[in-house]
Order: sequence, then C-alpha cells, then structure tokens
Amino acid sequence: MRIGELARETRVSTKAIRFYEESGVLPEPERDANGYRNYNSDFVDRLRFVKDAQSAGLTLSEIGNILDLRDAGEPTCGHTTTLLEGHLEDLDRQIVELERMRENLVDLVNRAQAMDPKDCNDPNSCQTITS
Repeated sequence: MRIGELARETRVSTKAIRFYEESGVLPEPERDANGYRNYNSDFVDRLRFVKDAQSAGLTLSEIGNILDLRDAGEPTCGHTTTLLEGHLEDLDRQIVELERMRENLVDLVNRAQAMDPKDCNDPNSCQTITS
C-alpha cells in the first residue's frame, strides 16, 4: 500500500508517517521501482502501536526503545510497565501541583472580589496578586 492508504487506514497524516520514519520509530519501507514507498500490514500494526503508546503518555524515544527491544526479540512488558509507572508518578505529582495552583487561584479570586477598585493605586503591580 502507498503512504496515502496507510494514512487513511491508521488515521495518521502522511506528514506524521514521514516524521515517524525520520525519527526511526517506523522503519524505512521498501520502495517500488518508481520510488514510491510501499507499506505492508506490519506498518499498520506498528503505527497503531505508536499512536496507542503516545496516547498512554509515552515519548517517541520511549516508544522507540520498546520497539527496539521487540525487534530484537526481547520481552517488552517489564520495560513498558516501568515506563508507565514512571509516567503515572509524574502525573500524580502534576495533579498535586495543579491542586495547589487551583487553591492559590481561588484565594486570589476571593481577594479580588473583596477588594475595592479604588484601593488599586500601585502603578507597578496589581494588588489582587501581590499583598
């Protein structure tokens, strides 16, 4: 199949497919005599895996490492689980930080709503944000 067919089948743009090839996540496909890329069903499966892995939060570098292990015939489950656990820990830290930020914003909004605009006279800052 040609790149347009692969794009339609996987719902990935041709530009993204070329990018994945350049980054090494997708191997270079065979080429027809006229120079057109010729993809087989393995590319469909691999590209779907790449998209699923990205949806799980993995980076292209991490995905590439998983695929390198798989291509070498090595098991990938343990490595993948470790990566996912790391991303989960990062996400949990981000959630805590976002909750702190939200609390701070609620305090700022409450302060702003309680302030009299006539008291805002500092030309160098906003009294809503700085106390």
